[in-house]
Amino acid sequence: MTDLASRISVAFLLRSACVLWISLAAAFGGLRATRADESTAEAASAKDSGWLTLFDGSSLMGWQDTNFGSPVQAALVGGAMELDFGAPLAGVNYVGNQLPHGNYELRLEAQRIEGTDFFCGLTFPVRDSYCSLILGGWGGSLVGLSCIDGKDASDNETRTELGFDRKQWYRVRILVTDKLIRAWVNDKRIVDQDIEKREISLRSEVLRSKPLGLCAFETRAAFRNIQWRPLPTDEASK
Repeated sequence: MTDLASRISVAFLLRSACVLWISLAAAFGGLRATRADESTAEAASAKDSGWLTLFDGSSLMGWQDTNFGSPVQAALVGGAMELDFGAPLAGVNYVGNQLPHGNYELRLEAQRIEGTDFFCGLTFPVRDSYCSLILGGWGGSLVGLSCIDGKDASDNETRTELGFDRKQWYRVRILVTDKLIRAWVNDKRIVDQDIEKREISLRSEVLRSKPLGLCAFETRAAFRNIQWRPLPTDEASK
């Protein structure tokens, strides 16, 4: 092969490599831009719909360990807030400045990592009092509200049974107004309780969870994506 032919061949190969590199860079850059756009769109959608984030997985800011007399401390693990086994209770309280109030909706994801009792004891404000949604109590499957007219979730009309697998995330949502409390797990409605002329209260064991808290009973649990939003007037009146 002549020197001229060799130079032409090398130049052609270099040019082809440059074209390929530019194409790959453009494609990768476009993919990153698409993902960034999707994340931005999701954040904007949550903001536009009025959802306020109480825990986003990046830090435990705004939360503190509940003083149940147990040395267990919440830990940030893989973007989730994780509780180890309590003695018997372990929990966290929200101490930030965006506390739910009035008519509102709250949502989160919860997981039972290990254990056989309730992995999600969600205490929340209701009117001028507080209530708890219990998931997986009394042996692992009981769900309901504590307390209605002084009766806890095992003894009032909100009691029902639902199976929960370990190490599986469950979407939890509550809707609270002056007249009712509703709750869903993975879009299945588990509570639809009229609370007009009913006394709403807490079991004494979880009084320290006020005004907003999460706890678990002799169970390792994790929580993530905790958000709430005020209910528009038209939704609150339904």
